[in-house]
Amino acid sequence: MAMIKKPVNGMKDILPAEMAVRMYVINLIRETYAEFGFSSIETPVVEHIENLLSKQGGENEKLIFKIMKRGEKLKLDSARGEEDLADSGLRYDLTLPLARYYANHAGELPSPFKALQIGPVFRADRPQRGRYRQFTQCDIDVLGDPSYISEIELILATTTVLGRLDFKGFTIRINDRKILKNMAAKAGFKEADCEKVFIILDKMDKIGWEGVKEELLADFPAETVEAYLAQFREGTELSSLMEDSPVARIIAAVEAVRTADFQIVFDPTLVRGMGYYTGPIFEIAMDEFGGSVGGGGRYDEMIGRFTGQNTPAVGFSIGFERIVMLLMEKGFQAPNSRKKMAFLIEKKMPDERLTEVFREAEKERAGGKAVAILVMKKNKKFQKEQLAQEGYEDIREFFAR
Repeated sequence: MAMIKKPVNGMKDILPAEMAVRMYVINLIRETYAEFGFSSIETPVVEHIENLLSKQGGENEKLIFKIMKRGEKLKLDSARGEEDLADSGLRYDLTLPLARYYANHAGELPSPFKALQIGPVFRADRPQRGRYRQFTQCDIDVLGDPSYISEIELILATTTVLGRLDFKGFTIRINDRKILKNMAAKAGFKEADCEKVFIILDKMDKIGWEGVKEELLADFPAETVEAYLAQFREGTELSSLMEDSPVARIIAAVEAVRTADFQIVFDPTLVRGMGYYTGPIFEIAMDEFGGSVGGGGRYDEMIGRFTGQNTPAVGFSIGFERIVMLLMEKGFQAPNSRKKMAFLIEKKMPDERLTEVFREAEKERAGGKAVAILVMKKNKKFQKEQLAQEGYEDIREFFAR
């Protein structure tokens, strides 16, 4: 049976050059977030299907990779639908697993709890630039703190990482779900219609104001739509709405102490697709990518779905895959703390001489260097050129005698 050489559609193999960049970025993220007091945790990639379908993941719940029941649980003959066939699935983000994790372990964790997660997530989505069906997410969350100090910390920590990766001139867009709901209510939309209105508004970057207006008019009265859109044009109206939100104070605090080169701006059109957000929301926009490379917000009601008691929570997810992609496109090379050496040995070498080479390699490794022992090829010149391209600074040859 012939082996299929291509990876699963929408997923990718990672070559050594990119892997080096990925590991460097992960280590930098861990070190930076540790400076801000975040602790690393890990959750399984598989979650109960009831949790994944809890109506908190928005459109992502349509993109779940479901796992069929196994053994005696799988009864194909009597199954009437998907719910009889699947009992678990692959996580589509890290926030919902974190909520379940906290509900199970809150008594063993400090309060507030500052969590860092880095791991793979899965969505049966259409692959696009910087996004695959399996991709790595990197989240920081603060659980148990109702104050907007947590939002400030999340923004500063994330922008510090980006600054240390030499990204400049990016923008943090910030809004508040309460502002969005207040604007919708003032225009005359019913509370039950808000999510539909927000889904349409979230398309503004792609379809523009006229497109948003056209889609709203297809479902709602013209006077309500006009009253709603007029609020976005009236700066005084927006300023009034901001008075009941911590957005202005978050912006002022971040601007006063930021170290990276970026701007933070209030954007009343920012929605964020997840239905679980309850307060301030934010995104990272980069011109070189042409879209968002990270985002997050406050979700004070999600943990309560597991425990029956709401817990203040806010998180920020950096777009790890997109950040790595942009670094690769810039030609970024991960700095190597160890000097790389290569020992080229003749193919036929006596055991005694081979032992000497291995001892020499161990001596260099003990001194902090990385040493690869390789058989010398016929085209030695080409072999050395390849090794030099891979970052080997010291290449030595060893002969039988």
